Amino acid sequence: MDYIIDVEHLRKEFKSYSSRGGLKGAFRDLLNRKYKIVPAVENVSLKVKPGEMVGYIGENGAGKSTTIKMLTGILEPTSGKVRVNGMNPHKERERFTQTIGVVFGQRSQLWWDIAVQESFRLLKKVYKVSDQDYKDHMEHVIETLDIGPLLDKPVRKLSLGQRMRCELAAALIHNPPLLFLDEPTIGLDVLVKLKIREFLKEINKKYNTTILLTTHDLSDIEALCERVVMLDEGKIIYDGSLVDLRSNWGDRKQIQFQFVYPTTIEHLEKITTDLEVDWQKGEQDNSWIANVGNQDDTVSTIITRVVANNQISDMKINEISTEEIVRNIYEQGIKVQI
Repeated sequence: MDYIIDVEHLRKEFKSYSSRGGLKGAFRDLLNRKYKIVPAVENVSLKVKPGEMVGYIGENGAGKSTTIKMLTGILEPTSGKVRVNGMNPHKERERFTQTIGVVFGQRSQLWWDIAVQESFRLLKKVYKVSDQDYKDHMEHVIETLDIGPLLDKPVRKLSLGQRMRCELAAALIHNPPLLFLDEPTIGLDVLVKLKIREFLKEINKKYNTTILLTTHDLSDIEALCERVVMLDEGKIIYDGSLVDLRSNWGDRKQIQFQFVYPTTIEHLEKITTDLEVDWQKGEQDNSWIANVGNQDDTVSTIITRVVANNQISDMKINEISTEEIVRNIYEQGIKVQI
């Protein structure tokens, strides 16, 4: 099978220099600098099929952006095999960049002081897009992202949400088969996020565009991606479907009780002593949360005992969220699946 992203044993190392104190130390550093090798990405292997939407997640410093930079040709790997769109991104950079779109949430590809549409025209020339192809494709992009009223404005006068929609449109001027999105919804309000998500779903369905998405907002992953890749300390600790992740690690429920009168954890543990339940204090006054397994009989027994021994004003049963599942995996340092 031909993969649009085919990575094997990818590794990237950086030199980290340390400075010695004092004037004498500064002179010594001029002649003999001390440094250590720091691996940012270690032994990453990843295969992505055409048309997939993959969430690439991890904590700060896990190696997500470094991986993206190697896949887009910005950085050269220390070792390992990288083939993206059938090319080596770093060695065939000029030809390769014609086949990808990239959006970095904290970087801009638009010119700051000129109108958005002028930036689009410049990028059209860079990517050698014909007038007809530009018209056919970009009219749809501009309308769907609702950026028509922004085209005459300089980029510096746009809000963050407006600029990010324009950045996304700029990355799609040449209608690339592969789109890299690095924190594209950072700092955006809910309405703008929804608009961007719907647009990404549409281009994926219409053009079979492959999307690799890195983000800390797991609601983006849940809304867009069926597959998720988790990175920790430069290594992949999970690569599989979001459904499997939830079914294997989200097999718990939370029962939140709001009590009329204050109670104690000793009292709650006493009435549920023979059950597998973990009690924790809720955020509101007189509220407690029971973390239990997904068995219906256990849930109903806990509710029955608590209601029989206490006056409650409210109760909620919640599934464990994807965000909490991921947080627990990182906190416990578990290698889930390769």
